[in-house]
Amino acid sequence: MTLAAAFLVAGSPLPYLRKGNPPWAQLTAGYKAAARSLAAARPDVILLYSTQWIAVLDELWQTRQRVSGVHVDENWYEYGDLSYDLKIDTALAEACVAKANVLGIQSKGVDYDAFPIDTGTIVANGFLNPDGAFPLVLAANNVYHDFEATRRIASLAAETAEMQGKRYAVVGVGGLSGTIFRDEINIAEDRLASSEDDKWNRRILDLMEKGETRQVEDLCSEYAGAAKVDMGFKHLAWVLGATGGQYKGARIHGYGPTYGAGAAVIEFKF
Repeated sequence: MTLAAAFLVAGSPLPYLRKGNPPWAQLTAGYKAAARSLAAARPDVILLYSTQWIAVLDELWQTRQRVSGVHVDENWYEYGDLSYDLKIDTALAEACVAKANVLGIQSKGVDYDAFPIDTGTIVANGFLNPDGAFPLVLAANNVYHDFEATRRIASLAAETAEMQGKRYAVVGVGGLSGTIFRDEINIAEDRLASSEDDKWNRRILDLMEKGETRQVEDLCSEYAGAAKVDMGFKHLAWVLGATGGQYKGARIHGYGPTYGAGAAVIEFKF
């Protein structure tokens, strides 16, 4: 078994850039707990999928060995810049591109300087892998790939890592309920924008904790529609695909609002 660990984490930059804000404290603490678990698991590589890396024509994979720079989030730019320095497992990423194309999933590697790394990837890596101890394989969110297609892509990434004899951690980056406050708020008073969204989020999180895999999957479509879940919850599809969907339970390290939307840091148990 080469699966080392699996996480579903928030991609909002708010808890990362304002760690001291009380409503975001649970998420910050949750990310720290998840980082400790990841470090203890000692994977050879992290297979990471962020809903915020948008692709249209092909499935894109980052294949540049080192990617660094400063990113300004397009929505939350007033909170500060996001620096990043990412180490990529190019051998595994290139193998994923090749395998995907063989399987009929049109894929390309991305290898050029100053490529615009997305906020979710930067935040997840910054929290979970701050010293860059573990190299990454980054896969894009193609907007034309549905839940099942995303699961399939994650599965081939895990299979390719196994073929190379690598222990891998899986990280799906994205939010829960998607309703945000449209007017400016005092961030010290942030909360879930809707009580119904909160109920839905907690229902899904409770089922994950109990290891009710089938119920979670059966509810995904309804949940995504009712709570406007980030990208149809495809970041969960990534985790399910790369792990075989066989988790026995989950630990919710943190749950809370990000300007009205729902977010969580979840570690799966196997």
